[in-house]
Amino acid sequence: MPYVRPRSSGEAEAWAEEAASQGGVGTQALREVTEVAASPEVAEGLRIALDSPVVVRRRLMLLDGRPVELTDSYYPASWARGTALGEARKIRGGAVSLLADLGYRPGRVSEDVYTRQPTDAERSALHLTDRDWVLGLTRVLSTAEGMPIELSVMTMVPQGRRLRYELTVE
Repeated sequence: MPYVRPRSSGEAEAWAEEAASQGGVGTQALREVTEVAASPEVAEGLRIALDSPVVVRRRLMLLDGRPVELTDSYYPASWARGTALGEARKIRGGAVSLLADLGYRPGRVSEDVYTRQPTDAERSALHLTDRDWVLGLTRVLSTAEGMPIELSVMTMVPQGRRLRYELTVE
């Protein structure tokens, strides 16, 4: 689960590492960092009140220069505001490493995977045809104690995507 564990200093970002393991080049472009009111899905996932302020980091993931995924990651503004999460720049080591540095170490992951038709904006950003569908993944990252610290909504082109899960049963 490279996407949900803090990275060591000097370690490649998870997306670049995964793409390289398959012979490709994975990069990302930061599209926007802003504060918004929590939607019903975000409020429920982060267990905060509807319309509470959240910081959202919107990114476009590229594989060999082709857009393959839109990722929007949300954080409660009550503690994310004023950190690198709220700044419009890449975060050294990634957001998960920063969360751990801030005292919010990931310990649990919950994911929902689904397919749906893309919106017009998604179709344009991902260079999809009118007949293409997208693969969606909503991930809630929580501390070991169960406090939600990040909700990410990923919209992916389904071609070439593979989801792999490794679970530990206690």
